[in-house]
Amino acid sequence: MKPRICIIEDDIALRTELANILELSDMTADVSVSDFSQAAAQVIASQPDCVILDLKLPQTDGHKICRDIRAHTSVPIIMLTSSENEFDEVLSMNIGADDYVTKPYRPAVLLARIHAALRRSAQTHSDTILCYKDVELNVSQATVSYHGKSAQLTRNEQRILQLLMRQPETVIPRSEIMCALWESDAFIDDNTLTVNINRLRKTLSSLGVADDFLVTRRGLGYSI
Repeated sequence: MKPRICIIEDDIALRTELANILELSDMTADVSVSDFSQAAAQVIASQPDCVILDLKLPQTDGHKICRDIRAHTSVPIIMLTSSENEFDEVLSMNIGADDYVTKPYRPAVLLARIHAALRRSAQTHSDTILCYKDVELNVSQATVSYHGKSAQLTRNEQRILQLLMRQPETVIPRSEIMCALWESDAFIDDNTLTVNINRLRKTLSSLGVADDFLVTRRGLGYSI
């Protein structure tokens, strides 16, 4: 699927030029943002793969939009501006922008910055989002989702599910899980792990996950 790049730019000519460059580079340009006071909400709702954000906009400014987007999503944001003020660049990076490109830009350089941001985002996503049989674990947020429903996990629930989902269809010994949770199984009551497994099963069940998603392998350990 082509990456979708949201362009937030009030200069129609520049917006059209950017869209053409992206389309010629096998990306989809999203130029639907026209009410800049609602730009952040629109980005959060539409979930593009990357945002190109002009710093100077009518009704609001890029810094506010960047801050509002970053409060809700980790989508890559590249600030695009005619300002060469060092303060603007530092502020942009401090509030969550991933990169800062000044106008007039060179298309090849801008495209390279976009591709780099997309690669970093994909790597981060693969490290923090684990999926198996429609169950999605967000490691960084300690949440589990299934068919549109989500729930917060305890520290131990998150670690158990993470360990199992990184090795699906593999039996993970109880001792290995206990060491991952408590760094040792020497002084931990064996029943403590069972309690945590049961809590995780209850959480998954509340989302509608099938009871046989997390399987007990008697005398061996657990698997999904």
